[in-house]
Amino acid sequence: MKRKSLKIVIIVLTIIMMSSTLGFAETDIGQINANKFGIWTLIPPLVAIVLAFITKNVVVSLFIGILSGSFILNISGSSVHFALVNAFLDVVNRAVGSLADPWNAGIILQVLAIGGVINLVAKMGGAKAIAEGLSRRAKTAKSTQLITWFAGLLVFFDDYANSLIIGPMMRPVADKMKISRERLAFIIDATAAPIAGLAIVSTWIGLEVGLIGDAFNGIGIKADAFGVFLNTIPYRFYNILILAFIVITTLLLKDFGPMRKAEIRARQGKSLDSEIAIDSVNDHSDLEPKEGVKLSIWNAIIPIGTLIVAALIAFYYSGYSSIMSGEDASLIQLLSDSPLSFVSIREAFSASDASVALFQSALLASIVAIVMAVSQKIFTVSEAIEVWVDGMKTLVITGVILICAWSLSSVIKELGTAKYLIKLLSGSFPPFLLPSLIFVLGAIISFSTGTAYGTMGILMPLAVPLANSINPDMSFIVVSTSAVLTGAIFGDHCSPISDTTILSSMGAGCNHIDHVRTQMPYALFTALITVVFGYIPAGLGIPVYIVLPLAIVAVFIGVQIFGRKVDIVEECV
Repeated sequence: MKRKSLKIVIIVLTIIMMSSTLGFAETDIGQINANKFGIWTLIPPLVAIVLAFITKNVVVSLFIGILSGSFILNISGSSVHFALVNAFLDVVNRAVGSLADPWNAGIILQVLAIGGVINLVAKMGGAKAIAEGLSRRAKTAKSTQLITWFAGLLVFFDDYANSLIIGPMMRPVADKMKISRERLAFIIDATAAPIAGLAIVSTWIGLEVGLIGDAFNGIGIKADAFGVFLNTIPYRFYNILILAFIVITTLLLKDFGPMRKAEIRARQGKSLDSEIAIDSVNDHSDLEPKEGVKLSIWNAIIPIGTLIVAALIAFYYSGYSSIMSGEDASLIQLLSDSPLSFVSIREAFSASDASVALFQSALLASIVAIVMAVSQKIFTVSEAIEVWVDGMKTLVITGVILICAWSLSSVIKELGTAKYLIKLLSGSFPPFLLPSLIFVLGAIISFSTGTAYGTMGILMPLAVPLANSINPDMSFIVVSTSAVLTGAIFGDHCSPISDTTILSSMGAGCNHIDHVRTQMPYALFTALITVVFGYIPAGLGIPVYIVLPLAIVAVFIGVQIFGRKVDIVEECV
């Protein structure tokens, strides 16, 4: 019965969320199809969302969602069998068309290239060297937790790498300082996806920028997708607040709920029978350095530093070239007179082609990493390239999800799903609640499927047009866009079937269910503050420089109210 109720909630929330959207001319194909198919235009997004919840397989769900939309477009005047064949062919054409687009191709290439860089850095021992160096500075329970948090920030480029590198490195130190495995797993998990989702150079950036760019193209707005991504960062309330929560609870040494009991038990030197043996977590050796390699932090600093610096230069050069070859005389004059001023750099970044710039920087970083590996005789050239390609393989699924998401977006646009819902349900809820509703729905889907990627792919093509229809002000659209990204990460953070949740448990040597049980109250507490002190005020138009500090203060006050000290030995009750 619970499962059925959750399905109904998802369907109802989805219909409410999509109650108004795109603003195309009345004669466009979307408007024609919206009038023609009516309520059937809701089928593709609903099929994708409900199937994602039931099957927990986002690729299958997206594919069937696309197929259902193509079937509706082809059913008129045809037999069912013929329409189904045409629908399948249409899905293939949409996938090929998505991949053929230069922007989309650049996004996928840079995702794969960054995956290769990360694998090289890991196999060269760079990431492990940084983690070990930090672990040696941990002298108390408080400093150990802060260093674990800081190490999580440094491994910003990939959530899997974060979970698999930081956990095994900090676990012996945490045990020595009598920090519970549950608390360690929470810190690792909360600095994995939340950090990777915020970073301007990571394995997530391609997916996020790609979906944003496609969604804005869908509503006819010419916007720099990377610029929009940067603008969403201050509004990623859950990501920022969960990081602040770790620091606040660590400095105060206060915890609450099941986590407090776990911390008291650890302070007393007790352990659970359900804790994983240390040896059992070493099975995940994908990101372990090559055997016998001499660890050096430079094997991480130089390639990742190259990636970041090259990305910044590539963004500027791409935007500079675009402006100088354009027709905007004022911008050309600005860049000619003061090419390195803050305003010039901002304009250049806004005009850049993010997909090409990121691929250029990732490719250069790959070459640097390969040269370093070969010069140190860690790998031969052939071996280094093989390691690079192996790193790409782990991110092929990201490319598949992106292609499916782009294809679903094109079906929804052609069917006129949003047009139909504008007419049907316009004005059904206060506009300021939209970011909060998007955040909640994103959390439900992500929690149920265990994937933030798939959730973003399903919701982005719906949320951006919806926000534009309700309030075309760019700041409102940016807030709603951030709610998609943040809601997906919150649900992924809580989900017991999420890859990062599982890997965080393994990395910390913590029983998986204990990790989920102890971290859930913290995630829900932060999510509640995210909605009440974040997205509702932001939806009302209150500036983020007021909203974000107040939300952090709310986290601090909440910890003071609900948390209790655990730096003394107490009886666990």
